[in-house]
Amino acid sequence: AGAEIIETNSFGANRAKLTQYGLETQVNDINRAAAALAKEVARDAGRPVLVAGAVGPLGVRIEPFGPTSVDEARAHFREQLEGLQAGGADIFLLETFADLHEIEQAIRAAREVSSTTPVIAQMTVGADGLTPYGATPEDIARSLDAWGADVIGLNCSVGPQIILEAIEKMVPHTNKKLSAQP
Repeated sequence: AGAEIIETNSFGANRAKLTQYGLETQVNDINRAAAALAKEVARDAGRPVLVAGAVGPLGVRIEPFGPTSVDEARAHFREQLEGLQAGGADIFLLETFADLHEIEQAIRAAREVSSTTPVIAQMTVGADGLTPYGATPEDIARSLDAWGADVIGLNCSVGPQIILEAIEKMVPHTNKKLSAQP
């Protein structure tokens, strides 16, 4: 279809979510296979296509909102990202995060795995333009920029108009490229 970037099918392939299915020991293998499969599809495209290793929230609350420590959360993200890197992901795509504390650990884990792999970090907002934890678009832009994401943005929200309005509020608070996926 002319895509320049394809995404792995690994959004929920982290230890916290896979434990529910008895697959917690296979995190690395599942993510490596997801990236390798996407790389195979990319090679068959007949033109340059990048593979974005998809990473979503853990599905557990982290401190200060829950019992999972930031170190434990970062370790879960690192484990998933290592598998994606081993499978050949060209980009780390952190998407649909609601909690700035959690995405910070995902970005830190991505940088621990590779200081050179581009990181796209995207949050989700509601109809009020805020994350479920109350972060504003301005908070999102400043935070994701400061933590070292290469591209920052929003995804999986309530439609293009609200996303556009939130992205417009982010513009003055970062020099990074912005992404929007309504």
